[in-house]
Amino acid sequence: MTALLDTSVVVRYLTGDPPRLAAQAADIIDGNEPLALTDVVVAETAYVLASVYGVARAELADAMIGFLQKRNVSVAGLDKGIVIQALMMTRPSKRVSFADAMVWAAARSAEAPVYSLDDRFPDDGIRVQRSRS
Repeated sequence: MTALLDTSVVVRYLTGDPPRLAAQAADIIDGNEPLALTDVVVAETAYVLASVYGVARAELADAMIGFLQKRNVSVAGLDKGIVIQALMMTRPSKRVSFADAMVWAAARSAEAPVYSLDDRFPDDGIRVQRSRS
């Protein structure tokens, strides 16, 4: 059975802050148990790292990608490789938000279109419908 990780565990693991909780997170994550994140946890972790810890966008994307590359970590309901692609789109600029990247990953994984009124929504490999007309 795969256990789900909460944002607090991922943030403590990636920041090492505070040390006591970071050690508890490491005990969970560095073991062999299969673990999964939801797309919400990915987006929320990115938000916390940027807004609370001031982590730069490229560094944040790299940290999340590195975390997802752990052998025992997956993304619930999504292809991990596609989620990593989505996170790569967030690196270069603020054009693609982490939340939009997760919506993109879900659409790509499900081969589903996305309705968006945002002209900046990423359309690489998916169909984005900007209006019904």
